[in-house]
This record gives sequence, C-alpha cells and structure tokens, in this order.
Amino acid sequence: MMASCCGLLTSQKEPVPLKSVEVELEVRDHVATVVSTLNYQNQEDKPLEAVFVFPLPGDAAVCHFSAKVGQTEIVAEVKEKQEAREEYDDALSSGQQAFLLEESEQSPDIFSLSVGSLPPGESASIRLEYVTELAVQADEGLRFLLPAVLNPRYQPQGSVGSEGVNVQVTSVPASLVPYTLSFSARVSSPRPVSKVESSSPLDPLQYLNTEQTQATVKLAAGHKFDRDVELLIYYKDAHQPSAVVEAGRASSQHGSLMGDPVVMLSLYPEFPQAVMSSMASCGEFVFLLDRSGSMGGERIKNARDTLLLLLKSVPLGCYFNIYSFGSTFEHIFPKSEEYNQKTMEEALKKVEKMEADLGGTEILEPLKHIYRQPSIPSQPRQVFVFTDGEVGNTKEVINLVKQNSASHRCFSFGIGEGASSALINGLAKEGGGHAQFITGTDRMQPKVMQSMRFALQPSVVDVSVKWDLPSGVSVTALSPPIAALFQGQRSLVYAQFTGQSSEASEGCVTVAYSLAGHPSQTQLHFSLKPAKDSGLTIHRLAARTLIRSLEMEEKERGGQVDAGGKKKVVELSVQSGVSSAFTAFIAVNKSNSEAIQGPLVRRMVPAPSE
Repeated sequence: MMASCCGLLTSQKEPVPLKSVEVELEVRDHVATVVSTLNYQNQEDKPLEAVFVFPLPGDAAVCHFSAKVGQTEIVAEVKEKQEAREEYDDALSSGQQAFLLEESEQSPDIFSLSVGSLPPGESASIRLEYVTELAVQADEGLRFLLPAVLNPRYQPQGSVGSEGVNVQVTSVPASLVPYTLSFSARVSSPRPVSKVESSSPLDPLQYLNTEQTQATVKLAAGHKFDRDVELLIYYKDAHQPSAVVEAGRASSQHGSLMGDPVVMLSLYPEFPQAVMSSMASCGEFVFLLDRSGSMGGERIKNARDTLLLLLKSVPLGCYFNIYSFGSTFEHIFPKSEEYNQKTMEEALKKVEKMEADLGGTEILEPLKHIYRQPSIPSQPRQVFVFTDGEVGNTKEVINLVKQNSASHRCFSFGIGEGASSALINGLAKEGGGHAQFITGTDRMQPKVMQSMRFALQPSVVDVSVKWDLPSGVSVTALSPPIAALFQGQRSLVYAQFTGQSSEASEGCVTVAYSLAGHPSQTQLHFSLKPAKDSGLTIHRLAARTLIRSLEMEEKERGGQVDAGGKKKVVELSVQSGVSSAFTAFIAVNKSNSEAIQGPLVRRMVPAPSE
C-alpha cells in the first residue's frame, strides 16, 4: 500500500486532487495538539484514488482521522495494518468509498494517506489530529515544527524491508506545489507568553487576556512550501518542574491505560554547583559528517560551520577524530588523536575542504567502524552526527546506536529543511545524548555550545524513580527508564495510577541519580487531583511513548517479530486510538449505497521537497 510510483505528476498536466491544507495548532504549556484538514476535489471525469505521502513529527501520537463527504462524516478506527489494508481494498473493489492512513514501517515520521473512490466532481475533506510534546531549545524557547518538506529517503544497498516499507515520495519543487496552506496557533500557559517567532512570515501576535497567558498567531498568507513551518514559543518565566494528572476515560475499564489516571512529569534537574565546577573536561569526540549528494549547497556549508564551531570548543587534552560518509566513508586520522594546536589546525584545514561529494547515505558502516575502535581510558566517547537524515533504514540505524549505548553518548544535528525528526531525535534518545536542528545560521551558536556543554558533563548513572503515593494507589511506569539527564534540560516521565485513596490527595516523586560519584536527587510534590479540560492528551502521549518502547524491543530482536510483542502493540494502539507501525486508521463510507462505477484512476499527490 505504501509503495507508490515516483515522478512529477504535475508535469503530465493532470489535475492534482488535493486543493488545500488547513492546520490549527493548540499549545498548552509544552504540549501541542494539531488538527490538519486536507481538502480534496476530483475535477476529472472518472473516479479517482488519491495517494499522498507526507511527513509528520516523528514523535507525534496520531489519535484521530475522519473524512467528510457531502454531509456524511465517517470516523476511522484503528485496526491491525494488514486487516485495515484488506478492508480498504475490499471497499474499493465493491465500489465503496474508503480512506486509509498508515505509518511507514521504516520511519515513524512518514505517513501515507489513501483517499479511495472519489467520484467525478465529488469533494472530500480529511481531518487528521495528533498530539506531541514540544522540545526545549538552548535559548529556553519551545520548538514546534510543521514538516511541510518531505525529502526522498535513500534506501541503502542490500537493505530489505517487509512489504510496503519502501516509501517512494512523489515530490515537486516548492514553487510548483499545487495546493495551499493556512496555519493558525493558539498558545496558553500558566505563565505569560512573551513572544512567538518563526522562520516563516507571521501575522502579529494577538493576546486574548490582560495576563498575556493566552495568545493567537497566524502564518501570513501565501506560504511557499520551500520550508518547514517552525514556531518558537517563549514564556516569561523559566521552565519549572511540574506534574499534570489527567483523569481516565469514563467508558474505559479501570485498570486499563485509558481508564486509569495518567501523570506526565516534567523534570528539570539542577546539579550541585560544587560538583559541576570540580569536573575535569575530558572525552573522546568522534564527529561523523554526512557528505552524501543530498547534503549539497547550503546544507554542507551549515554542517561544516557547525562542525568548525564544535572543533574549536573541544578542551585541550581530549581526543578526537572526524569521519565523513556517503556511499563509502573516510576518517582524517587512522585513530583518535590528542587535541592540541597542531591536530586542530590540521583538522580545520581538512573540514573546510569537505563537500557533499560521496554519493548515497550509508550511515551504518561508519557507525559500526567507530564502535569497533577500542575506547581510550578516562576519555568517555561522545559521537556527534551531522546529517539531513535522508535514510530509508531509520529504525536499523537507531537500533545500532541503542545496542552500543553503554560505550558512548550520541549527539545529533539535523541539517536543513525536512531533516528526519525520527532519525535525529531517535539517535540522541537511544544514545543518551541530545538532538539539535540547524536550519540556516541563526541560533546555531547557542545550540552548538549547549551540546558541547552536555557532552562534557559526566554521564548520570544509577537513575531511579521512586513514588510515594497514598495507600490504595499503585503506579505503573509507562516511559522507558531514564537514560540521560542533563543540567536544566527537561526529562519527561509518564506513569499510570491504579486504585483509589480515601484520605490523602497528594503524591511525591523522587528521582535519584549519581553524578561523578556524587549521589543527588530531584523531588517533586504534586496533587493527585486531575487537571481540568485536558481531554485525553496526556493518555495519548503516554500510549505513544509505550508503543514506541515496545516497537523498539521488537526491533532489538533483530527484526524477528515476536507475535506476543506485536499483539501487545496492536492492542494498545487499538485501545488508545493512537497509530503504530503495526496498525492503520481505516474508514469506509457505508452510507453511499450506489456503487461507484468505472475503473479507478490512481493519482499521486506530490509533496514539496527542498
């Protein structure tokens, strides 16, 4: 279902059935709910099937999908993927209308939407909703990204995937995108909103109350699809630790994820100053630069500038090496060298000459080579990866990093518009490091310096989360164990509360850890009273977190899909209504009793590429 022919259909002068995309964003503190409406119209004289492959944030929890045809609204259900595909095909072959939304098995930031059997002249509007957490940037801003640009993904040599993995993207230059985009955002927080910035032109920020805790902002009309829409939201006060408890769904049974209350903890660990100032700066820094063809032009320049900034910030006495890759890979030293004036100058000269001239994006081999190198005593290994993320084997790469996470930390830099959020965030998450996105030169320096600061901080070990709850209330962790903590950087934890307590309504959570041999802890007291009006947002984010962990466990079995593990993901996905790699959203219009006549013509809707 996901595979589709490549090539520009607009060049064949065929009308593209997607007419407009409307996006409404609602941000509450650091959680975003996004509602996208895609409006289709068949202007041809035969029934159409429209297929649109498009990007979403890699960590989004897609939780609603519906279609409106005329006055009929059909809400999709989550089903096991093969079952959903068969239902879609059966509906089309019997002349019914059907709509299918599925996540790529290789990369969770690519989705395919099939709109089946639009009769001549008919319109349909598709509504898609997802929730996501917003990442905190080096300058305290919260970053929301609407990926408008979908770059084709490079399939490495000899990589084989299961049926439907190869997503061939039909893409066109931004100037030729035949549909329009409108985008509006509403921001609310307990703290005042100080400003909202964007890489795209915005209409002025409008405050909705005198406290300035609610505001709206719109994308200026006429957005050209030459870039992703990035919003940076700044609140007046610094981010504070918080716990939000959300009530379960009344119709779900107690004891289930959706029926019980769920808590989202946001922790910002502050390390003791005495420990931080006594740290010796040491480490082995291995830089891995993508020099594949897709990194040409502005991208390779931005990657070089980022790398040069980092190189000049490595403390004397550390060790370093620089790898670069495309279809093959090379390194500037046979093994990591001590960092001094001479080796730095030699490295700077070589980096300045690096171009995007090495062909495809084969990132697995250089990573394997780095991991095979013996470690240097007392110099913890830090791997810095610079890439646009245009790889087709995202999950395989992330899995390799996870398998080697005990021997290094991985810091990733997504370069350019449309960089794969699934790959960049996945590398950092599984490698116990931190992810940054570099588009253009603005804000590059604080991002680079933050990553270097984090890399020089010793690894936090022995992290434990201890809950102190009233008797009668038990807790189930929904997040994987915390792999990394950095000074002042947010760490999110999701958990489910089961049972009831008659007396106390307060809980306490303690996160204990050891930093450079010094035991330390962060504690947070919170109310067990559920927040008002949060709907099921936190439940869906928690379900998404658990689904991703279970999928990762599947991947670790070397691609051997364990029936029990897959069944668990499917059950959780169906129960929570959140998509996964093993499920899809399916909607069939059962109200149109007249079968749609004539052979179906398939039209690929092009996505913009940079």
